Amino acid sequence: MTAPADIGVQGPAPRTLAQAARERRDIVSGQVMDEAALVRFVAGPDGAVVPDLARKLPGRGMWVAADRASVAAAAKKGLFARSAKARLSASPDLPDQVEALLRRRVLDGLGLAKRAGDLISGFEKVAAALGAGKAAWLIEAADGAADGRRKISNVARKSPNPPQVLGLFTAEELGLALGGENVIHTAFLAGRGAGRWTEDVRKLAGFSPLLPESWREEKPSQAGGT
Repeated sequence: MTAPADIGVQGPAPRTLAQAARERRDIVSGQVMDEAALVRFVAGPDGAVVPDLARKLPGRGMWVAADRASVAAAAKKGLFARSAKARLSASPDLPDQVEALLRRRVLDGLGLAKRAGDLISGFEKVAAALGAGKAAWLIEAADGAADGRRKISNVARKSPNPPQVLGLFTAEELGLALGGENVIHTAFLAGRGAGRWTEDVRKLAGFSPLLPESWREEKPSQAGGT
């Protein structure tokens, strides 16, 4: 007996309405992507293209994949004007503008996380969170001492839930964001807050490496994960 033709054949799972509502078309590649992987832009009052990272500014949104090459291509090729069907000007340094805004947004997110109790700092406290598998992110000062980074990275690698690592900001930048002096070791505890913050970090990764280049020259035991 011949089996029915549909047995064993699985098509793509249907999208939910919520998933479809979060999808937009990248004006560079033409691909439909989740908003989490895109940067929204709008036309400013003066006809300039304005990044809208919070996705709240009025006007028709123009969406571009969250990486430096895509934003540069959209600006250079006049794709914003084509999408808006209007005369718009996109600054050549638009990718740098987006990177600066994302850096500020990520730092601000750390400040909010601290006030919410989702962030801890200090070697001993961070090591304890790592050892318990409670840290989603290990945030290390870019200019911290290699020896301290090696020690905390060793703890992170042995964690039952190894964290992702961010080393983009200096101790001074972290201190200013967290309302203290220089901050070297910080952990973002796993949870809903970390998930939302991770979305911004992933976008930032499209514009800037998350770890200093100098760390790549260190021994693997010193550099930690990504």
